[in-house]
Amino acid sequence: MRKLSLLFALPLALSGCVVGTIASTAVDVVTLPVKAASAGVDAVTTSQSEADQKRGRELRKAEEKAGREARDAQERCRKAADRGDPCPPPQSD
Repeated sequence: MRKLSLLFALPLALSGCVVGTIASTAVDVVTLPVKAASAGVDAVTTSQSEADQKRGRELRKAEEKAGREARDAQERCRKAADRGDPCPPPQSD
């Protein structure tokens, strides 16, 4: 008798797990489009800090390029002076 009552009680005890799983899946299905949409919006928009970082990178690259060009011009001028020639005009790209 005890085994029979346990056999009937077992499905009732496990039904909570099934309901919980179904509810969890339903929540995942409902929130998935919202998460996908927000990820898409985040991917195509730029925050102010991201824009500032990008601008900072551009400025650093421009300063590095200007520094390289100045060093190259100084080196050309030094080589020309060693040969006794006047400094050549700056090169334009």
